[in-house]
Amino acid sequence: MPRVDAGLKLDFKDVLLRPKRSSLKSRAEVDLKCSYTFRNSKQTYSGIPVIVSNMDTVGTFEMAVVMTQHAMFTAIHKHYTLEDWKLFATNHPECLEAGNVVTGEMVEELILSGADIIKVGIGPGSVCTTRTKTGVGYPQLSAVIECADSAHGLKGHIISDGGCTCPGDVAKAFGAGADFVMLGGMFSGHTECAGEVIERNGQKVKLFYGMSSETAMKKHSGQVAEYRASEGKTVEVPFKGDVENTILDILGGLRSTCTYVGAARLKELNRRTTFIRVTQQHNSIFS
Repeated sequence: MPRVDAGLKLDFKDVLLRPKRSSLKSRAEVDLKCSYTFRNSKQTYSGIPVIVSNMDTVGTFEMAVVMTQHAMFTAIHKHYTLEDWKLFATNHPECLEAGNVVTGEMVEELILSGADIIKVGIGPGSVCTTRTKTGVGYPQLSAVIECADSAHGLKGHIISDGGCTCPGDVAKAFGAGADFVMLGGMFSGHTECAGEVIERNGQKVKLFYGMSSETAMKKHSGQVAEYRASEGKTVEVPFKGDVENTILDILGGLRSTCTYVGAARLKELNRRTTFIRVTQQHNSIFS
């Protein structure tokens, strides 16, 4: 028999972070860099744990160059050739098949099977249509809270992948327990993104599409396989110029969040987070 889980599940839009007493005198005092040692590989990481998504429009070499200057990194998309890599870097990374999960039990299974970092998110992306095409998904905030709890109990780590529309959502993902936050749509439409700038009704735009969209599958495979359906859409996003301003906006938002809740370091944000349920995020009269 089908089972109905009647427990409350929340998305980023359903909550705000409650401000708390803070001894910070300036946003400049906040340290956004985090250091991790991974459970299985024993490798270490240090940097600002914001990742550009491995989508072929945003996960580009050009994006990686700029992100590195801010101690962040890019998940390079898998469709570059070996020759492309030789021109960009000396080492060609091994490409591994990987999928996303949204439940604690799958997080535990993957970590115990040897994974260090688990990507969490099914369907929350801005150009993902998995939820409407298949009926499958999980509200992202609850997915992050539950998966982080399972991962951290085993000394593993998670990436919150998808669902962020603004710097405040990035802060909520970290507050919910994400060790890393992956962004696609927020980094779309920039100079460093793949694709040409298009003039449309006097406005400059760039294409952005999901990697399970018809556009992506026809580009990389020639067609949509008969056994599957497209689970992504193609949109035109306003051309935003260099990504530098977007990076600074996200980092500035994170510093402000930490200041409001009294977290001197980004790594402390989860311990300083109390979410409150809301019915409205902001005053939209001039939206």
